[in-house]
Amino acid sequence: MTTDLLDIESLLTDEERATRARVRALVDREVRPHIAEWFERAVFPRELVPVLAEAGLLGMHLSGYGCAGRGAVEYGIAMQELEAGDSGIRTFVSVQGSLAMSAIAKHGSEAQREAWLPRMARGEAIGCFGLTEPDAGSDPGAMRTFARRDGDDWIIDGAKRWIGLASIADVAIIWAQTEEGVRGFLVETSSPGFTATPIEPKLSMRASIQCDIALEGVRVPESMRLPEARGLRAPFECLNEARFGIAWGALGAGRDALEQALGYAAEREVFGRPLAAMQLTQARLAEMALALQQAQLLAVHLGRRKEAGVLRPHEISMGKLASVRAAIDVAREARALLGGNGVSLEHSPMRHAANLESVRTYEGTDEVHTLVIGQALTGISAFRG
Repeated sequence: MTTDLLDIESLLTDEERATRARVRALVDREVRPHIAEWFERAVFPRELVPVLAEAGLLGMHLSGYGCAGRGAVEYGIAMQELEAGDSGIRTFVSVQGSLAMSAIAKHGSEAQREAWLPRMARGEAIGCFGLTEPDAGSDPGAMRTFARRDGDDWIIDGAKRWIGLASIADVAIIWAQTEEGVRGFLVETSSPGFTATPIEPKLSMRASIQCDIALEGVRVPESMRLPEARGLRAPFECLNEARFGIAWGALGAGRDALEQALGYAAEREVFGRPLAAMQLTQARLAEMALALQQAQLLAVHLGRRKEAGVLRPHEISMGKLASVRAAIDVAREARALLGGNGVSLEHSPMRHAANLESVRTYEGTDEVHTLVIGQALTGISAFRG
């Protein structure tokens, strides 16, 4: 039984298919047997970190410094397979690689890259990305965290919220206002005045970690400022890396939900017939498959454009918006098709649907991506009056 009705498989290279098989096997072996327990207990499995590192998944799209240097489509495929296991597991790889490691690779000094990237690729150091604040989510330009010069150092005061991995991170990429505009800093989490507190309880992303960060007079040497990070364009470049991965990852959650629904419908008998034999069931399954296949074609197209160096930000917004919309609709519909059994953690669709509520919000809400697309169409920014 296949859900690839358009033979999208044929658009992939042998190497990309091999990566898909390898990561899918890792998820089947290391994630699926335990994910219901992790989700129920709200536990992030730190024991997975060396496994993911050994598989070359941390910063896999970066080149050099111990990173795998894989292509965009190959990276997307890996994110898709991880999120088929759980959004929280894919989120760890995304925060580590597409946000924290990308910030250092894109905007750091050579000394900073050499100091951090190899360790992070090996999973020996964990990073987080501190941009969002309690009162500055979709509008990062309104951030209040401020860094002021003090001799050869910087003193940072402020707060961040919904920061993935912060309580287990060794280094935080902190974005702060300065007298010269927004700048990025490498802040070791052991620094006096740095506190990360997990946000609990949560109804979504329960096998993941999101935190509040408090920065109270945190002293950072000038050598820890990201020298190439100037203005909001710098964090946005990292966010686009993460959003690209989400455009693929969400489809993994959607595919897993569809596969669960197909398997259940084939086995469940209603009125003396398999549920899959009912016209309304087939109509629901067909709509689910159609939505996912359309979004999958877009993801592949975006990946090829990224590899060609011509991908634009509004295209990434289209991918993230389309994929998450499709995936969350499919997960909800799959849950409904499973009936009462669908609310049990024995089945994945409702867990995926709950996770995707977070995925549709972070790295840009539906509304933000809609306005990015609107600006590309009209040439007019509607973000500010």
